[in-house]
Amino acid sequence: MPQSLRTAVITAHGQPSAPGPAEAELAATAAAVAAHLPGWDVRSATLAAPGRLEEVMEDDAVVYPFFMSRGYFTSKALPARLQGKTCRMAAPFGLDADLPDLAARAVRQASGAKGWPLQETHLLLAAHGSARGPRAAEAAEAFAASLSPLLPGCSLTLGYVEQDPRIAAAASPLPAQSLCLPFFAQAGDHVKQDLPEALEAAGVGGTVLPVAGALPGVPALIAKAIQAASLDGRAAG
Repeated sequence: MPQSLRTAVITAHGQPSAPGPAEAELAATAAAVAAHLPGWDVRSATLAAPGRLEEVMEDDAVVYPFFMSRGYFTSKALPARLQGKTCRMAAPFGLDADLPDLAARAVRQASGAKGWPLQETHLLLAAHGSARGPRAAEAAEAFAASLSPLLPGCSLTLGYVEQDPRIAAAASPLPAQSLCLPFFAQAGDHVKQDLPEALEAAGVGGTVLPVAGALPGVPALIAKAIQAASLDGRAAG
């Protein structure tokens, strides 16, 4: 008999006001990850889609949190939804040590395409932040600290949607040769609405790169993390 597939479940916050598009986007991400994981059944579920996570979960699955930090949703909301299931939990996407390399490559390519020397380019890292606690900002700050040395000469500024410094305030003094990298897993309302509004309020045009979760190389990065978690002897349940 053929050996049964191992199961991985990629989960993200999703969009509570309209779960469908984010669910479809995450399913596309899961399909791209599956191409790097032969022998695995890679599933997906946003927390915003009622019952979806419970529908796709199986015991002994590897759960991959497509989140940017180990904050409220990954430390409380997700474990509560998984209660009664035995699984292995990978580290959240935003904490992956390989993510700054992917981001640096995208920034270098974008600045090069515009003919901007890296030393004359400014990068705005637009992150969520949180009024619930410090974890979201800590993850963004750690990412910025790892990214900065990979972009020698490029100035980097952090701005947040839900805490100070707000994106508009952080962006207002930026020069014309500025790029914006949204430190988000998916392009939800914060990226599609709040970010453009903040940049417009700051009078900044610039170029907005894809969200961190859509950067080239992310599916392979996620696949690697799922494999590492599957070998970890610790299981949650």
